[in-house]
Order: sequence, then C-alpha cells, then structure tokens
Amino acid sequence: MSDSTDGSLGGSSGEAGRGRAEASRFGPVAALLAASILLSRLLGYARDLLLAHLEGAGANTDAYFMAFLLPDLLNYLLAGGALAIAFIPLYTRIRESRGDEAAGRLFATVLGTSGVVVTLATAVLFVFAEDLVASQLTHFDAATRELTVRLTRIVLPAQIFFVTGGVLRAVLMAHGRFREQAAAPLLYNGSIVIGGWLAGGVEGFAWGVLAGAVLGNWAVPLLGMLRVRPVRLRLAFWDADLGRYLWIAAPLMLGASLTTVDEWYEKYLGAALATGSVAYLGFARKLFMVPVGVIGQALGAAALPILSGLWSSRRVDELDETLERILRVALGLGVLAGAALFVLAPPLVSLLYEHGRFDAGDSRTVARLLAVMSLATPAWAVQQVAVRAFYAREDTWRPMILGTVVALAVIPLYLALREARGVEGLALAGVLAMSVNAGATLVWARLRHGSPGFVPLAVATARSLGMAVPAAFAAQLVLQGGDGLLAAAADLALGGAAFGIVAGANLFVFGDAALRELLLARLRRPASRTAGGEAESEHEA
Repeated sequence: MSDSTDGSLGGSSGEAGRGRAEASRFGPVAALLAASILLSRLLGYARDLLLAHLEGAGANTDAYFMAFLLPDLLNYLLAGGALAIAFIPLYTRIRESRGDEAAGRLFATVLGTSGVVVTLATAVLFVFAEDLVASQLTHFDAATRELTVRLTRIVLPAQIFFVTGGVLRAVLMAHGRFREQAAAPLLYNGSIVIGGWLAGGVEGFAWGVLAGAVLGNWAVPLLGMLRVRPVRLRLAFWDADLGRYLWIAAPLMLGASLTTVDEWYEKYLGAALATGSVAYLGFARKLFMVPVGVIGQALGAAALPILSGLWSSRRVDELDETLERILRVALGLGVLAGAALFVLAPPLVSLLYEHGRFDAGDSRTVARLLAVMSLATPAWAVQQVAVRAFYAREDTWRPMILGTVVALAVIPLYLALREARGVEGLALAGVLAMSVNAGATLVWARLRHGSPGFVPLAVATARSLGMAVPAAFAAQLVLQGGDGLLAAAADLALGGAAFGIVAGANLFVFGDAALRELLLARLRRPASRTAGGEAESEHEA
C-alpha cells in the first residue's frame, strides 16, 4: 500500500512518514485477521459437520439455529457486533487531542455502562423467552418451540461477554493490538465444537457458545487489556463523552443493516417453509460467510484503525486513496472467491456435510443454495469496506439510514421470491439486496466525500472477471460429479487446483495492481526491508 503514503499527499515529511508507517501495518494486520477468520471458519466447518452428523437437517437443527434470534437481536440493539466501528474513531480522537487519561475515562464509562445495560436486558429476555419465541415461531410444533426456548436461555447470557468483551477488543485494536481480536473467534468456535462433541446434541453446542463467549470474547481480551492500561468500571449515564459515543453508536443500534437482517429474513421467512428449510439456509450460509469473513471482515477490521488515524490527523487525501485501494483488493478477491465457491459448491458441501443423518438429497439442496449465495460475495466484501469511508469519519448515521431504507425496501423482494422459488428464492433475494446495498453505499460515499472513483473500481472488477471466469471454466472441466466422499474429495482437489493455477497465471495478465501488490507483498517484503532498512513497527501484529 506504499502508493497511498506519498509525501505529497500527507503534508509535512513527519506526517508522510507516519502515514507510511500506518499504511505498512495494513497488510500484516489484514493477513493476521484473515488467517484468524479462515481458521475460525474451519473450526466452524467442524462444528457444522458434527451438527449435521448428529442431527441432520431436521427440527432439532431448526431449533438450534432459531435459538440465536433473540440473542442476536439483543447484540445488535446494543451495537455489540459493531462496537469497534463506533468506539475506535472516537477513542482515537480523544486520545490524540486530550490524552490517555481522557481516553481511559471514556473506556471505563462505556465498559461499565454497557455492562449494566446488557446484563439487565439479558435478564428480561431470559424471563420472557418462552412468550417471545412462541409469538415468533408459530409454524414450529410445541416440542420444537420448547427446545428453542431452552437453547435460547442457554445462549442469551453469552451476550454479556460479547458486548463487554467487544469494548475491550476495540481499545486493544485502537492501541495497535490485534492478537486478541484474532484469537477470539478461534476460541469461540473451538468451544462450540468441544461442547457439541461432549454432549452429542444441540444442547451441548449451545453450552459451547456460552463457554466460547466467556473464554474467547472476554477472558483473553481482558488479560490482554491488563498489559495496556488499567481496567476500571464507571457508571456515568450523563457523561459528555458517553453521549458522543451513543450518538455514533445509535444508528448501529437502531438502524437495520442488511449485513445483519439478511440472516434474520432468511430465518424468519424460511421457518414458514418445509421442515429443514432454516437448517438448509443455515448450513449454506455458514460456508458462504467464509470468504466474506476472510476478505470483507478482515479488510474492514484492519482498515478502520488506519483510516481513523488518517482522519483524526486530517490527511484526507491519503484516507481516500487508501480506501480506494482496499476496495479494489476487496473487489478482486471477492470476485475470485465467489467464482470458486460457485463452481466448487457441490463437492464442497458433499465432502463437509454428507455424513450420518445428512444425506445426498440434503447435500444437493445446500449446494444449490450455496451456489446462489456465492454470487453476492463481491457485494458483501465491498460493503464491509465501503462503510469504513463513513465510520472513519465518525459518521455512522448516513450509512445506517441508507442501510435501513434498503433493508426495509427489499422486504417485498424476499417475500415474492420465497413464494416463487422457496428457499432458493430467499437466497437469491439476499444476492440482489446486498448488490443494491453495496452499490448505494459506494454512490453515497462518492457524493459525500468525492471518493472512491468509479472508473478504478470498474476496471478492477473487469480485471478480476478476466481472472475468475477462465479459472471457473477450467475447474468445471475437471469435475467428475461422482457420488461418495472420495469422489467429492477428488473433485474438490482437482477443481480447486485447476482454478488456482489458471487464476494465478491470469493474475499477471489481468490482475489489478493493488491486488497483485497485496498478494505478492510477502515475497517482496524481505528485499524492501534490506534496501530501506526500515524497522518493524512496534504495533505490527
């Protein structure tokens, strides 16, 4: 990302050097978080494979997936999943302008206040879980609703540790520490696998969720935080800085981002279809979210602290150029990953899920859903990065208003496609809706900030298609489509190799410069260090 830190963009030589140091951290941090997400998704595969083996795609699995509806809603309303987005820019600005003491007071206030609120809200939902589940899942039979209530009450307390741990991890990332953020999903998914394996059913998976939330999302960040600054709790509901935080976080609490409600729409509308529909969508979604997480979430999480630092020091040109380059990378990787997932969906699903009570018919259904969902990979990746153009500027209202408008406007689309195509219609609705959302976010960012440029993004998309389409055709040619695990493994290995070889060769012909730079950076890194003699940043993860 060295092109984005040219001295002419940064002002003084000191600011330019600082910009180069910040930008140089992006690649290693993105790689660390991408590796963490990839490994956590592999653990997620083990979790889902075990769940499919033990329960198949039946009523118990539907109950397990639906048990997250209320906890996820609570987490969303408290901005638990987006705490870093709301917290890091404000914390960074206060720390730079008013010092560590003021930043520490904000940290203590947000941690203490959010901890009290999430604990009280969890207690209320725990008490009324039975009535709330019954009112939402009228299509479930009594036994499935009862199981959903029991699982919901096990999972609900995890939100206390997600929210408070999210504050801890946000502060750590603001201080350039990403190891705890990388460890959290690994410990979380690992605990779920162990819980399901020990108990042999969905209730064990639920207990694993709670244990993983305590260990990975709270205990490890707490230990890491003790090495950075003291951890204090402060209740001050009328604190001015808390008010500023709530102003930034409010749209994340009240808005309806499609990145969240798409899953809610699938669960709620899918519950009205045949038994197993929610499970089919859930299994397909777990696989689909791997490239979304490895690409979009990792790039977005790595970019936000860097972009926030550029904004706080008013190096706007550097911010815009850096953002555009990250978007080009997200588009390139998103197109490649989506194409690979589309063509390799059948053997991938068969190999991972076709065990025990999960039969070949289930595999075919999930593979069709995964192929449809894969078409949205570039849009998901772009959306995860594009909103950082706003968040880095402490502007959460505009993107969330836009997201809420889109999320509400596409409800008729989900309903219509569900009626016309069933579960495949719901998956297709998600593709169309997210594509509209990502496009609208880019247009809004361009109108507000004058960037990113549409021509560079269009060129990057065309170049990526030039890499991905021939690679997908090559993979399709070697697929045999045989039955059984060995045939699926052979297809996945041969198809994946063919895709990788063709795409890799085309990287040097069609690949966008930003994408080539990121993918080849590790090979050039030692030489650049020797030539420049630049020391490793103490904040580099």
